[in-house]
Amino acid sequence: IPARRTSGRGSGAARQQAGEDGRATMAAASSKKFLNDGGARCVEEMLEGLVRAHPRQLARLAGLDVLVRRDFQEVKASQVVIISGGGSGHEPAHAGFCGEGLLTAAVCGKVFSSPSVDAVLHTIRTVTGPSGCLLIVKNYTGDRLNFGLAAEQAKAEGFKVEIVFVGDDAALVGKGVTGRRGLAGTVFVHKAAGAAAAAGATLEEVAAAARAVAAKVRTVGAALSMCNVPGKALGTRLQPDDGKMELGLGIHGEPGRETLDVLSSQELVSRIIKIILDDFQAMDKAQPKRVAVMLNNLGGTTALEMYGLAKTVLDLVAADPFSLIVDRIYVGPLMTSLEMQGVSISLLALDMIDGLDATRVLKSLDANATA
Repeated sequence: IPARRTSGRGSGAARQQAGEDGRATMAAASSKKFLNDGGARCVEEMLEGLVRAHPRQLARLAGLDVLVRRDFQEVKASQVVIISGGGSGHEPAHAGFCGEGLLTAAVCGKVFSSPSVDAVLHTIRTVTGPSGCLLIVKNYTGDRLNFGLAAEQAKAEGFKVEIVFVGDDAALVGKGVTGRRGLAGTVFVHKAAGAAAAAGATLEEVAAAARAVAAKVRTVGAALSMCNVPGKALGTRLQPDDGKMELGLGIHGEPGRETLDVLSSQELVSRIIKIILDDFQAMDKAQPKRVAVMLNNLGGTTALEMYGLAKTVLDLVAADPFSLIVDRIYVGPLMTSLEMQGVSISLLALDMIDGLDATRVLKSLDANATA
């Protein structure tokens, strides 16, 4: 029986299978990571690496995935301490922010998982002195629950504890059980609180500064590819050959507000700035005139793209119809999402922060920090 002849392109079924195999190959390639044992101990190894690379600045609490300033004993005796944390995979947030003028301790969960109540409580007990501690927590269900329960237990034991939740996401207003997600704008809150604490402010003053900044920062992200969690099934959204991008997604890869054909940098920045300013108008009945901008690399975006985007941001926000004054801009990987090829833009409304004028806010942003 003669063999059945097919066209050079192959049968429809063969072509479909080849396409599926190709997509699987690309997805598998994107999941390659420099890890041991499939990443089973990736958080512990990352923290140990940080401590050994910076032995004069950092230490790890024994038996816990908690990083602290090596001088925390002196710090807790003289000022309010700042504790933050959450799931790992967002580095340098939060472990990379332990240092003078920023965090006293970072409580790290597994990748994209909240740390336990016990870990947070032990950290509070260990690093908190007579001036008390402020917990800065991104607005996710697990983090709210575990940090919140630890704070209540610590208060019952006699510790002075305040907690600030940050929900700066402007992309999905009104959606979700817990409300706005905490995104890269949280770093502005770290900086404001850390500067206030280092300057000798009381716990109430540090918490007030943190809440005021948290209330006037907005963030929207966009991505061309997803992140892949070690040991987890690969996602199928945003494949390399689909010509799509997602706007407004979360830092754990949560779905955004819309999937679009890939936009130019100018189109993307313009759309994000409009979303943020519209949100300020809706929530605060006003829009800022002076802003600090954070252009955050979500992990896999090249420096070439990031600084091209920085130029675009600076050009567009200063021109009509936005006409904003950019007092500060920060560019780089500050709160990542593993290897996600994406960016987020945060605007801090310097002239709209309750109880703090722009000069004071800028002073806190410019204050010395060693992390």
